[in-house]
Amino acid sequence: MSLLELKGLSVTYAGNVPAVRGVDLSVAPGEVLGIAGESGCGKSTITSAVLRLLPKSAKVGGQVLLDGEDVYGMSFGRLRAMRWAEASIVFQGALHSLNAVQTIGKQIAEPILLHEKVSRQAAERRVGELLEQVGLPARRAKDYPHQLSGGQRQRVMIALALACRPRLVIADEPTTALDVMVQAQVLDLLSGLVRELGLALIMISHDLSVLGAVCDRVAVMYAGQIVEEGPAKDIFDDSRHPYSAALAGAFPRVGDELFRYAPRGLPGDPPYPSDLPSGCAFHPRCPVALDRCAETEVSLADLGEGRSSACLRACEEDLDLRGAS
Repeated sequence: MSLLELKGLSVTYAGNVPAVRGVDLSVAPGEVLGIAGESGCGKSTITSAVLRLLPKSAKVGGQVLLDGEDVYGMSFGRLRAMRWAEASIVFQGALHSLNAVQTIGKQIAEPILLHEKVSRQAAERRVGELLEQVGLPARRAKDYPHQLSGGQRQRVMIALALACRPRLVIADEPTTALDVMVQAQVLDLLSGLVRELGLALIMISHDLSVLGAVCDRVAVMYAGQIVEEGPAKDIFDDSRHPYSAALAGAFPRVGDELFRYAPRGLPGDPPYPSDLPSGCAFHPRCPVALDRCAETEVSLADLGEGRSSACLRACEEDLDLRGAS
């Protein structure tokens, strides 16, 4: 049974800018769902929509169901109780998300004291347990954010997200700006916590290699829509949408001479949400587009084996979806 379901989710910002357009997604307990795509495709908007963190000017359509309950039907009191206790978030950029003038222990203890109504001594013990759970000594609770490295601050953000034992955690670009060694440590930590605690985890990233390392399924977004969804390995190795293939092909493979001499990429930029092209939004950049792609709006089609794609040519077995890129 799904813990989180998005049904026809749409988000339009002020000025009639459609950031998310009819997204259907679900994630079950113990599952890791990755959402990939270029900047501006709608990934972080979905993150904010799940926890109702969008600006008041945003118009939201469809449903966000958390354990069967509509998040947008919740009262403000119920919403406050849900955040952190049932669903939490690891924000992008820990240094900007943490309070520079409070110790990390005090910041982690705050939601515990608010939601669990325990004594300060019990909250402090819980803080120590959380820090050790994410690989930091309990004594670091007395430190301020500037006294920690980037990777340590990111671990603090994960501890904060776990403070009230939520069932759903959303990680929005949790490894941005970290070096590759620390990035690997953070990803291993998140994977271990999912196995140990049975969490549902949504990982937001533009880096398919990060998603491939930790995710069970990946949904690829373009221009506010899901264009392909399936098992993470399949999205990497056997893309059924040319945009997914371009993302996978742009990632360098160490020791691959073919990539070294003919690196793949994707020319051009994504369309601005308020000025979307007709038909398939990807067709102006697509290396294998047909004439009818400019006229036909393509919805996700079930390809079997847990895979779906929004491409007219997805079922052509011998087609090189990377074309001449």
